[in-house]
Amino acid sequence: MKKIFLSCFAALFLLFGGVTKAQADEYLRVGMEAAYAPFNWTQDDDSNGAAPIEGTNQYANGYDVQVAQKIAKRLDKKLLVVKTKWEGLVPALTSGKIDMIAAGMSPTAERKKEIAFSDSYYTSEPVIVVTKDGKFVNAKSIKDFKDAKVTAQQGVWHVDLLPDLEGANPQTPMGDFSQMRQALSSGVIDAYISERPEALTAEEANSKFKMLTLKPGFEVDESNAATAVGMRKGDKRISQVNEVLATISENDRIKLMDRMIAEQPSDNSNETAPKSFFAQVADIIKNNWKQLLRGTGITLLISILGTIIGTIIGLLIGVYRTAPKASNKALAILQKLFGWLLNVYIEIFRGTPMIVQAMVIYYGTAQAFGVSLDRTLAAIFIVSINTGAYMSEIVRGGIFAVDKGQFEAATALGFNHNQTMRKIVLPQVIRNILPATGNEFVINIKDTSVLNVISVVELYFSGNTVATQTYQYFQTFTVIAVIYFVLTFTVTRILRFIERRMDVDTYTTGANQMQVEEVAHD
Repeated sequence: MKKIFLSCFAALFLLFGGVTKAQADEYLRVGMEAAYAPFNWTQDDDSNGAAPIEGTNQYANGYDVQVAQKIAKRLDKKLLVVKTKWEGLVPALTSGKIDMIAAGMSPTAERKKEIAFSDSYYTSEPVIVVTKDGKFVNAKSIKDFKDAKVTAQQGVWHVDLLPDLEGANPQTPMGDFSQMRQALSSGVIDAYISERPEALTAEEANSKFKMLTLKPGFEVDESNAATAVGMRKGDKRISQVNEVLATISENDRIKLMDRMIAEQPSDNSNETAPKSFFAQVADIIKNNWKQLLRGTGITLLISILGTIIGTIIGLLIGVYRTAPKASNKALAILQKLFGWLLNVYIEIFRGTPMIVQAMVIYYGTAQAFGVSLDRTLAAIFIVSINTGAYMSEIVRGGIFAVDKGQFEAATALGFNHNQTMRKIVLPQVIRNILPATGNEFVINIKDTSVLNVISVVELYFSGNTVATQTYQYFQTFTVIAVIYFVLTFTVTRILRFIERRMDVDTYTTGANQMQVEEVAHD
C-alpha cells in the first residue's frame, strides 16, 4: 500500500507539479498579470512574438510583452513572463522572484518608495466604461454621474479619481479588470474607470460596452498617467532599459499599441449567432480541457500532500503534548519551552488567513532570508503547516476521547508512553478523527484557490486565465464550480467508504476466547 501511494504521488508530481525554474543568467524574468489586454494577456501559442509564461505551457503577449522583448534582447537574455497577481508584483520584485515589472504600472510617489522606475514607455488617458443600455451612456463630463455606482482597480491610481465624479456613489475597488467587466455586464456597477487601450479592448470584447471620453475630464498627475518599467532599487541595468525605451519613438509607440489592440484575443461570440449557455460551457470545456485538467491536478496534488503531511504533523504534536513530564529538571524545562513554541505555532496558523500566510511565507522568506521557494513546493508547505495546526487540536481531542482506563491498563502491563500511543491509542484516534480529517481534506481542496495570490497554477488560477481569454466569466466559473464539486463529492464518498470498512468488527467471541487461551497457555 505504501508503494502504491508513493507511486501515485510521484506520478502526480511529475505530471502536474513540474514548474520551470528560470535561471538568472539565461532569462529575464518579467512580472505581469497577463490579463490586462492590450497591455498584456495570455494566449495558447507563441504567435506574434509572444513570450512563455513560467510554470505553464502558455504564452503572454501585449504591449508590455513587446517592450519587454526589446529590453531582453538588449540585455542578451530570453524573456520569461512570470504571471503574478497585481498585488503581488511589488513583493515579487523586492523579494527577487522577478527581475522587472512591465504591467502598465505607473511610477507613483508611493511606489517609488519601494522600487525604482525607468523612463515612461506609454502615457495613459483615463476614460469611463459604461453599458450602451445604461442610464449614463450619454454622460459628457465628470459632473454627469450623479448616484452612479462606479469602481476602479484596487491598488491603481484610478481609485484616486473616484472622488472627482461629482455626486457618484463610489464602490469598493475590485481586484482586476476582468472582475469589473463582469460586474458591469451583470449590472452590479454602472461604470468603471479605465484607460483608453483597455476600454477599447472592453468594447471589442463585449458589444454592450461603451467607452466615454469626458470633457471636462479627470485631472491627472503626469506620474500617474505614465507607464514605466519597475525595477529593484540599485539595479544598474536601469540605464540599459532607458536606452532601449529611448529608441522607441512616440509614433512607434502608437503603432505598437494599435497593433496589439488588433491582435488581442476577442470574444468571437459577437461575430456569429449567439450560442446557448450550455453550448458556451461545452465550448469552454472542449477548447480548454487540458489547461483545466492541469489546474485540477495541481489542486489535487497540493490538497492531498498538504492533508497527509498536516495530519502527520498533528499526530506528532498530539503525541508530544500528551507525553508525561520528564523526570530530569533540565529536560522538563526544555519540554515546557517547546510546548510553548508549539502553542504559538498553532495559534498563529489557526488565527490568520491562509492567503496572508501565503504572501508572508512565499515573498517574505525570500525578502528577509534570501530563501527562494518553488511556487508549488511553497504551496504544499503552506497548506501542510496550516492543516497541521488544525489537526493538532483535532488529534488532541481524539486522544482525550479514548477512555482513561486504557491508559491505566497499558501502564499496568508495562507499556511506556510511546508504546501506549502507537499500539493502543493512535489506532483508535485515527478512526475517531477520520471524519474531521476528511473535512480538512475537502476544505484544502477549496482553499487552494487562495494560492493564486502567489500565482500557483491551480484550478482557480487556470479558470481565471480561461475567463480572461474568452471573456465568458459566468460560463467559465460555472465549469470551475462543477469541477470543485465533483472533487469534494468524490473525496467525501471515498472517505465514507473507508469509515464503513474500519467500522466492521472482525473479532468474534470464539476468536477472543482462543486468544485468551493462547495467552494463558503462554
